[in-house]
Amino acid sequence: MLRRNPYTFIGIVALGFAIIAVTFSVQLDIPMRDPEGFLGPAYVRLPLLAMLFFAAGIIPQAILRYGFKRVVWGVREVIRTDWTWARFGYIAAGLLAFYTSYVSYRNLKGYLPDLRPPSFDLELERLDHWLFFGNYPSDLLHSLLGTGIVAQVIAVIYVSYLMLIPITLGAYLVLNRDVSIGAWYATALSLNWILGTVSYYILPTVGPAFAFPTRFEIIDGTPASELQRSLFRAGRDVIENDQSSSIYGIAGFASLHVSVVFTACLFFEMTKIHPLLRATAWVYFVGTVLATVYFGWHYVSDDIAGLLIGVIAVYGGAWATGNTKRQKARAAAGHPDVDIPDVRPHGDDEAATAKVGA
Repeated sequence: MLRRNPYTFIGIVALGFAIIAVTFSVQLDIPMRDPEGFLGPAYVRLPLLAMLFFAAGIIPQAILRYGFKRVVWGVREVIRTDWTWARFGYIAAGLLAFYTSYVSYRNLKGYLPDLRPPSFDLELERLDHWLFFGNYPSDLLHSLLGTGIVAQVIAVIYVSYLMLIPITLGAYLVLNRDVSIGAWYATALSLNWILGTVSYYILPTVGPAFAFPTRFEIIDGTPASELQRSLFRAGRDVIENDQSSSIYGIAGFASLHVSVVFTACLFFEMTKIHPLLRATAWVYFVGTVLATVYFGWHYVSDDIAGLLIGVIAVYGGAWATGNTKRQKARAAAGHPDVDIPDVRPHGDDEAATAKVGA
């Protein structure tokens, strides 16, 4: 029954996750905050984001079909022939589930100093040292890659993912006529925030750069090191100032940079997008993994845990939206428990019927 609507599962889970975040907020007397509030309030930002994705999905089609001179008329025709209110609703549901999970994740992460102070950094640092035969992996990368242009490149990769991931989500939500595919991706990404929060509370750490900062002074001056410095200042302000408006944002285990980007790469492979885009995503993933260790954001064990979260998120999202091979086979056979809604305009049904009759 859950999979009759592909957003039912993640809608229920995201709502439960939000209730937990609000409950903790009330108990700790710490107000819930919008983590990206500098871009404007969520009730303005989310509709604007949806409109941008909508325009990106419709205007190019209108130009391709009807040319530049008839683009306005073409937009109306594309909307009339390709879109329904149900399709708009599913796009909104995907963005809302993603955003609700993300905001809850960021706020629950912010409560870590009060509920689960970091206490496992020394153990994970020793594990890294043992895994690399008496060396620290970050030191090895500094020696191998240097501290010049490579540091700048992987720093940009690291700090850009929170901009790129929503763009890929919007593309899947808008451009796919099969709403279950967009729902699968939205569910998988949202599960990363939820599972990542659980991992933070199971094994609270801050990461090498914050626990052992002197080892990373050599790489100052990059976007990643500036972000670290900003997070450190905000974290100290939250801990020292009860009236702080900042959100505490430091947590090591597991690496959600790794989990989210790996989720995207694995999802791209399973949905078979263009090979060049898949290859680009994997290169980006390698740069992300290198950056997590190079800049001391995470221990190697954090990245391994991130890979596991990514696998669970993608396959869990497939199950929740009716996209496993078994479910697709049952849907093809007309089994009702994986009946994904049809959001095509009614004209598409009539055209298909006419074609069959002919």
